[in-house]
Amino acid sequence: MIKPEHFQFELKESGVGLITLDRPDRLNALTFDVYRELKEVFLQLDREAGVRSIVITGAGRAFCSGGDVEDIIGALFAHNFQGLLEFTRSTGDLILAMLECRKPIVGALNGTVAGAGAVIATACDFRVAGPKAKIAYLFTKVGLSGADMGASWLLPRIVGMGRATEILMLGDFVPPEEAHRIGLYHRLVDQEEVLKASLELATRLAQGPAFGLEITKKLLLREAHMDVRSAMANEVEIQAACMLHPDFRIAYEAFKEKRQPVFQ
Repeated sequence: MIKPEHFQFELKESGVGLITLDRPDRLNALTFDVYRELKEVFLQLDREAGVRSIVITGAGRAFCSGGDVEDIIGALFAHNFQGLLEFTRSTGDLILAMLECRKPIVGALNGTVAGAGAVIATACDFRVAGPKAKIAYLFTKVGLSGADMGASWLLPRIVGMGRATEILMLGDFVPPEEAHRIGLYHRLVDQEEVLKASLELATRLAQGPAFGLEITKKLLLREAHMDVRSAMANEVEIQAACMLHPDFRIAYEAFKEKRQPVFQ
């Protein structure tokens, strides 16, 4: 059973695992412990058979405002280079755990999405946002590189190099309407519908073919490094293997019987 100490987790009957960052008084700012435990939970969820998809959201008026100024930022000035490198590696490890998790992840962006919180949202497979979910990769605003936690790899693949350059170099907040227009947000819904719409999407994913979704997520990540011939060779082989999976026959039988497939 997954029982984190520094945020909330709930397993829905639909097979959706709901993570809620719950430091609303600090706009769900991240601490060293939250970073560490989030990574551990995503690694656990990857192996948890009863969890078929994941939603991550925040309590209160923010999704996540990034690293806590008091608990993290101030403390980093006491570290030497090796200590700082250990911290930045730990933040990257969280994003890798999300990207490599076999379960689809939906970000329910209920409010402000900033700094490390923006990268966490970007590492989700889907982003459902409300009208208060302005987003900023604030790193250059505090004198750091906009390329943090994999942001310079992730963001251009979503919004294109030109938009990513502007967003990461300037560090300004992008209004939710604009984030939706450029494809950073998949869906923009009313404020009171953010979590509901995210859970509905995650439930749909949970009811889908788990193996097929896992392979799709893996190949989207893997083929970013490939030329077209390598990608094609990779896809034709894995698709042939998918045709041996029981889900393929389940879908075929459901189509013949004019009903929705029930994947195992």
